[in-house]
Order: sequence, then C-alpha cells, then structure tokens
Amino acid sequence: MAQWFNFDFRFVFTLIIVSFTTLLSAQNNQNLTYQEIPGTKPRNIIFILSDDHRYDFMGFTGKVPGLKTPNLDRIANEGAHFQNAFVSTALCSPSRASILTGQYAHTHTVVDNQAAAPKSLVYFPQYLQKAGYQTSFFGKWHMGGGNSDPRPGFNRWVSFNGQGEYYNPKINIDGKMVAYTDSTYITDILTDMTIDWLKQRDKKKPFFVYLSHKAVHAEFRPAKRDNGIYKDIQIQYPVSMFSTARADSKKFTRGKQADSSAYEINYKDIPRWVRAQRDSWHGVDYMYHGQTDFDSFYIDYLETLMGIDNSVGRVLEYLKENDLDKETLVIYMGDNGFSFGEHGLIDKRHAYEESMRVPLIARSPALIKAGTKVKEMVLNIDIAPSILEMAGVKKPAQMQGNSFLKLMKGMPEANWRKEVFYEYYWENPFPQTPTQYAVRTDQYKFIRSHGVWDIDQLYDLKKDPYEMNNLIRNPELQDLAKELNKKLWDWLDKTQGLYIPLKPITDKKGDHIFRNTW
Repeated sequence: MAQWFNFDFRFVFTLIIVSFTTLLSAQNNQNLTYQEIPGTKPRNIIFILSDDHRYDFMGFTGKVPGLKTPNLDRIANEGAHFQNAFVSTALCSPSRASILTGQYAHTHTVVDNQAAAPKSLVYFPQYLQKAGYQTSFFGKWHMGGGNSDPRPGFNRWVSFNGQGEYYNPKINIDGKMVAYTDSTYITDILTDMTIDWLKQRDKKKPFFVYLSHKAVHAEFRPAKRDNGIYKDIQIQYPVSMFSTARADSKKFTRGKQADSSAYEINYKDIPRWVRAQRDSWHGVDYMYHGQTDFDSFYIDYLETLMGIDNSVGRVLEYLKENDLDKETLVIYMGDNGFSFGEHGLIDKRHAYEESMRVPLIARSPALIKAGTKVKEMVLNIDIAPSILEMAGVKKPAQMQGNSFLKLMKGMPEANWRKEVFYEYYWENPFPQTPTQYAVRTDQYKFIRSHGVWDIDQLYDLKKDPYEMNNLIRNPELQDLAKELNKKLWDWLDKTQGLYIPLKPITDKKGDHIFRNTW
C-alpha cells in the first residue's frame, strides 16, 4: 500500500527563476480587441471585494451567534448566495490577479505578494473600456508589490501602496498622492469616493465600479463608531482547534469549545508542518510572535467587518435613491478566506476550507430571483468571464475561468466543473506553510505539500466537514487517492503549471503588519 509521503523529485526541485510570460501572449490596451455577444444589453456592474473575509462570517449563515451584517444579508436574501465559492490561491496578490485576469496563479505568475505583475497581463476592465464602459477602481490593488500608480483598464483610479493604512491613509488619486488626516477611516473614504464618482459619471454610458476594501486585513482596526460593539460576544472555539494541542499548549478559557464528540480525529496523520505551525507566527499559541491574543484578535475582526457591511449598505442605498437598484448587478466577494483556530492555525495560505472558501453573493432584482442558492463550485477565475458576459463581451481565449451567469440566474449548467484546483507557493517571509496543491470535489479533498517530507491528506468532506480525519492510509481509498493525485498532475500539465514561476525579489521582508517582526 502506498504511504503517500511527499518528496517528488520531478517537481520539488524543478524551480526555474524566470521572467515568466502568460499562457497566451496578451495585447496592449491600444491593440486590444474583443468579440461582442449579440443581443446583449450592457448592464451596470459594481464589484465589491473585501480582504480576508472568510466564507461563513456573515449574519445569515449563523456561524457567529450575535454577528450582524444586515446589508450583506440583504444581498444574499434578495439575490444569489454562492454556497461553494473558492479561490485558486488563498493569498492577496495571487487571488486578486486571478480575479482580474481569469487565470490561475501559475499562468499570470503573480504567485506571491512580492512577485511583480507582467506588463503583458490584460485585466478584464480593459475589455469593458473597449466595450464602451466607464470604469473605476477604488481601494487596495496590492497585486505583486509595486506602487499605487494607475493601472490600465480604469478611467478613475484611487489606490494606495501595499496594504495601506486604516486611519489617515495616503491615497493615489489619478496619479496624485493625497494625505488624509483627522482620523479619517479608509473604508469610509473609499465608499465616499465611490459614491461621488457615481454621482459625477456620464449617465449616457454603462458603468463598472471595482470597490476593493483594505478591511478586514490584519492588523484589524474598526471604525471608531464600531469599537466595542462585540466586546461581550460569546466566542466558540472551532472543533479542530485543539487537535494539534499538546499538554503544554496555550489554554483558551474565555470562549466555549465546540463539541467534537461526533467527529473522528486522526491524530496520527496530522501533517507535521500543521503541528509545528501552532507555535509560530500563524498559530494560535504564538500568533504574530505574541503581539496579540486570539480572543482580542477575533473580536477586532468582527468589529472591523462592520465597516464593510456599512459600506455595502451605503452603495445599495445610493442605487435605490437613483432608481438604479433593480438593474444594477452588485457582486460581493472576499479575496481569500481566513482561519480562526481551525487545526490550531490562523491566517490563510493553506488548502483547508476556511482558507480557500470565500463569501460570494450577488444582487440584481431584474436578473436574479430572490433567495437563489448556487451549490455548484465556482472560483475567483470565474469573476472576469462572468462580468464580461454581463457586459456583452465574449470570454477571451487566455481566460481559464468560466461565466457563472446561468447558475446565478438559477439555470442548469450541464458541463460545469466537477472539481476545483488549488495552488499555493512557499514564501520567504512566512516559511511555516509549504507549497501546496489540492483538488476538491463535492465530496473529497486531496492535498499535497511540496518541499517538505510530510504526509499527503485526503478528506471526506461530507462525513468530515472540519477535515480532522486524514484518510490517506485507508486501504479502501488508495485508488481514489491515486485518481485525485493524477487529476492534480494532469491539471498542472494541461495548464502549463509544472514549473513554478519564481521571480527575483529584493524586499524579502514582505508586508508584515505587526511590529518588530523581522
């Protein structure tokens, strides 16, 4: 029987440092061409992206008792909730690049938060511009390092360097840096600017808004009006939080431990890197090198999320006041998930559900039936082709995602994907998490870790939704494990992902937020 330990010489050491180009050569904006979808009426579109918002931290999911997100709830209740939305890489820059290009990270090559975006990349708003849209970007770009200079595809540009600041930010407005003072809050500023632009737009043209919030990225800082609103909330520690604990591990006493009696925990086959990470920067016992504690971190996250919900509500209210709320498509999404103690981990990057799943909801009463629930698996690479189809633009050949427009309308899509693929590449500033690849079906997930001598993982998500019983040694599932492993290799081969597109990086500190961490 195969033991499924990883030390795959055909891959692990085949690291080529290159200036990698995209799968298909892209044209510059001047020579960009597109194909129209006949008979399509262009629709106004607002895409709202939050940072590190995990898929189930919204009021209507019931995951966090007492959490109130009335405006996010409204979108889900009056529109569509994508119940199985994922990112192909759970990290800011790669995921954002995948959203904008419709490509996997190994294709667009923005594989981490420092890798520069190739100038050859084409972003979907460039096609919208060619199709007659007036386009705007407000907020966090943070795609492969670099600066806040205006990027192609947008008539209006408002952004900032890297992660930015929650209070008193410096913002690039169409190429000019403006410093804010007097405790101005970034979520409110971006919302103000979005609404101001909507008021001043050319009302004869369709519009596209990309509102990209900094929140809820660590170090969490809520709006002053929201400070303390969840100070008394009951914290429920996740079922798997103590699966990696030792006798000398940190004790958590404020909250309540979830009941794990109904689940089988396979302690023997928890990967060693997961156990070790519990005591690291991204682990619950020594999180951020001891500069914060879990309970305060959790509460600050919830309170910072309130600013996002307020922003969404203000945008919806503007649309209603201007008779735009029926026809305008509003999409809300997170750039990746976030762990809050599952497996003893915090943050994202890894291939567990809390990291790779994201909130995705959409509202347009003229298009979407209220209360629609989409069960099919969708990815961040599907955003670009979906928005383009809404605008009457055919999917460009280089995009690897697919439009979910039919699913959003509640219509069947016979040839929709049966699995999603995941990739994450090891980062110098955060060495605790190894390179990972995963394939997920509606029932099973298979995870490989590269660059470390460690065990693979196989989970039955229907019986084991919290991924605590690694079945990789189960004799009855050896054929399944081999089949899923082959799917991974076939996907990488088909999409030209067998070489990791590493790039020279001068700033190896990355973008640490907490103090004195290097």
